Amino acid sequence: MAVGAPAGRTMRRAISVHNKGRWPDEAAVDAVTLPYVDRHRRRIRLVADSGTPFLLDLARAQHLTDGDGLELDNGTYIRVRAAPEPVIEIVADTPLGLLRIAWHIGNRHLPVQVLEDRLRIRADHVIAEMVQGLGGQINRLDAPFDPEIGAYAGATPGHDHSH
Repeated sequence: MAVGAPAGRTMRRAISVHNKGRWPDEAAVDAVTLPYVDRHRRRIRLVADSGTPFLLDLARAQHLTDGDGLELDNGTYIRVRAAPEPVIEIVADTPLGLLRIAWHIGNRHLPVQVLEDRLRIRADHVIAEMVQGLGGQINRLDAPFDPEIGAYAGATPGHDHSH
């Protein structure tokens, strides 16, 4: 019996990740809602939204995004949901202004979610001041944060290139 499993039952294992839209939605038996910092994992005990524990047991660490499906060892799935968390949405008067702000955010290696006409970053008062200094407008809210994975998909959030 796995640690944390109900008496007489083996804890289910999530053995693979299927990207959003590439798994059968009807096979979802539950969901797990996680903030950004908890969605880069390989092996950890998680608790589904229903309260049922399960083991994420992957061959390598993977970044989980909103809408992904965790395939369980019995062929069913658990849907990944991005939890609402404190974020800042950024807009600018022009596309060029928003692009300039995006460059400054990227230069600081911050995770960023690119939306149709705005950017979303995790709440950070220092970066908010920088954005306003560059002419951007900010809106603070609680919303799911699902940033671009980028070229360093295997890196952990807040990776460092030592430069």
